[in-house]
Amino acid sequence: MLFTLAKFLHVIGFTVWVGGMFFAYMALRPAAAERLEPPQRLSLWEGVFKKFFPWVWLCVALILVSGLYMMAVIGKPPMYVNVMFLLGIIMMLLFAHLFFAPFKRLKRGVAAQDWKAAGATLAQIRMIVGINLSLGLITVVVGMLGMLAG
Repeated sequence: MLFTLAKFLHVIGFTVWVGGMFFAYMALRPAAAERLEPPQRLSLWEGVFKKFFPWVWLCVALILVSGLYMMAVIGKPPMYVNVMFLLGIIMMLLFAHLFFAPFKRLKRGVAAQDWKAAGATLAQIRMIVGINLSLGLITVVVGMLGMLAG
């Protein structure tokens, strides 16, 4: 029962996080770039991140705690679980960096109406989100293929 709950929380966590990144990167970003001028676009992104990042922190906690619990119950996890763990840790570290460095700079740039600096920071955030989205999708594939094979 507890193992099933851990799996459920794990799936909810990565679905919200990776799905949110996919939506932001593949739908919101291009639409905002097409329709909004830099002041509005950068203000929008700051607001989106302020709303999304608390959810990401919750997802990180759910994924980490549930994943460590399931690994402990399994004992010696299969290779695909170790690969998922490594990719997940890399994603979490990238997110922490994004939150504590570029996101802070984006908030400062928007508050100061320094659109050039805020734009450069958003480009850095976009790169990190793109990397994390790719890692997240790879992690999902590794998990699914590992479960099917094993």
